[in-house]
Amino acid sequence: MKLLIIVASLLLLGGCATDGQAPWTSLLSPASCSKLTSEQELALNLADDLANDDKLHASLANLQSLPDNLSEVRLRKAKVYRLLGRNEAEPLYRSLLGGCLTAQAEHGLGQLYAARGDNGQAQAHLQRAVRLAPTDEKIRNDLGVVYLNQLRLNEARFEFLTAIELTQDNQLATLNMVTLLLYQNNWQQAAEIVSRSKLTPEQFTEARQRAEKLKTPINAKAAPGDQVAAVIDPLPPSVK
Repeated sequence: MKLLIIVASLLLLGGCATDGQAPWTSLLSPASCSKLTSEQELALNLADDLANDDKLHASLANLQSLPDNLSEVRLRKAKVYRLLGRNEAEPLYRSLLGGCLTAQAEHGLGQLYAARGDNGQAQAHLQRAVRLAPTDEKIRNDLGVVYLNQLRLNEARFEFLTAIELTQDNQLATLNMVTLLLYQNNWQQAAEIVSRSKLTPEQFTEARQRAEKLKTPINAKAAPGDQVAAVIDPLPPSVK
């Protein structure tokens, strides 16, 4: 009986520091993913390589040969389904919430909602992802994109700069920063960044076109989805 009272007291006290979540969530959530066999790791690496080569159907076929109870498999399936525009992506991401890949699942959900033009939902998911994985430059970049879509320029600048400083050769975040500067008509600073980062003329043109679309009211709420990092980027190294 005394043990039950002590456990109950700890749970109640823990609830004060769980950011509004149920106090037992952190106790039940696994700290790390299940250990993979060498064969499973090889299969996942092959699926990653195929997805990075834009062979999404072949990547999915390889993933379908692996157990669905592995979080790493569900995360990769969710990514492939998202890139294919399939509805299976969202439930797979949601099945990972509260587990060892919660940050990546929140990131994926944020990308889904950003692609749909729902910046409010995208922002909520990406903010949670940032709290869970504050040094993930892809999440930082994508949150910056959502802020930029909403014309919250100070917040967007902060996230892009964080992403750039976390990974010095982060050309996607750099390109988004140039887009922001061009939107503000700060051509001199944009040109300096383009020169320093060795962006191509094609990339500069892309940034300029995005900035022009942001200036058009009808497009201000739904800027191009290809600004979001993991639409083209590989999975974060932590889940490879």
